[in-house]
Amino acid sequence: MATFSDTTILLLIAVIKVAVILFVLLTAIAYTTWLERKVIAHIQARWGPYLVGPHGLLQPLADGIKFILKEEILPLDADKFIYWLAPFLGFVLAFTSIAVIPFGDGLTVRGHRIDFQITDLNVGLLFVFAVTSLGVYSIALAGWSSNSKYPLLGGLRSSAQMISYELSLGLAVIGALMMAGTLSLRGIVNAQSHTWVIHGINTYLPHWYIFAQPIGFFVYFTSAIAETNRVPFDLPEGETELVAGFHTEYSSMKFAMFFMSEYANMITVSCLATILFFGGWHGPVFGPAILKAFLPVGWFVLKVFGFMFFYIWMRGTLPRFRYDQLMSLGWKFLLPLGLLNILVTSFLIAWHG
Repeated sequence: MATFSDTTILLLIAVIKVAVILFVLLTAIAYTTWLERKVIAHIQARWGPYLVGPHGLLQPLADGIKFILKEEILPLDADKFIYWLAPFLGFVLAFTSIAVIPFGDGLTVRGHRIDFQITDLNVGLLFVFAVTSLGVYSIALAGWSSNSKYPLLGGLRSSAQMISYELSLGLAVIGALMMAGTLSLRGIVNAQSHTWVIHGINTYLPHWYIFAQPIGFFVYFTSAIAETNRVPFDLPEGETELVAGFHTEYSSMKFAMFFMSEYANMITVSCLATILFFGGWHGPVFGPAILKAFLPVGWFVLKVFGFMFFYIWMRGTLPRFRYDQLMSLGWKFLLPLGLLNILVTSFLIAWHG
């Protein structure tokens, strides 16, 4: 009887992990749109979706069918290749970054270790930042290729905004990296597995970096909101002055791809916030072996859900910034604050080291 080689088994496991994570991510994106509409409806004393399925739970399916069947409109003077490329580029980049996110510790099946992660790079954080930073090309190219003034302005706004806030976003995580001593996302989570010990006294507080890096977390999450073009930083999509911004001339599935990319990026930055500052999948673990293997995944998902809910809550609460306020916040406040956090963290590490 033929047996599978170790290489074949590892390849099969990798393919299964990719398929499962893509399915879960696409489902999460679809129902995040439902959750956002429901939460904002409750904030504004409305019903939200409730006709299509119980509590409107089939609304994402109806929206997907509508986008697939909707008429494709191509602007007459658009650069056709770039116009088609832009949404696909954003979609692919948004989904690529999830490949190095660890969702849990893993388990062993018949001698084979299965990590709840597609791949563990020793520079995983750099990979995520490299891939997500390329997302600005999708929005900028969409605005330029449409050959229309409103999309062009949206694309220019996005270029300036995303490049500006990438600087403070990168600075915000350096404090956590200095404490963990690694760029591997799994290594950063493992560095937060114990409790804080201060002057030889066990505080029983989890060794999450949010307690040592509150300023870094504030700079990171504020910059991440701006990076994902969400309220109150959704200037590239400013409906009141730009109709819909960079995607004004898009329709059908190409239009949907921009929003799928946005929600995928929201999930990615929420995963990074959980990994860098809230201990990743660490939490109380109990019960039989199978529960101990999958319960950490539940803690990770619960923490990510908290950040996603906060995203939605802000959209239903805060007004949009003016563009000058947006740029001033990034360059005059968040960037110096991120540098100050690095300086203070380095002194504290040297003092305690």
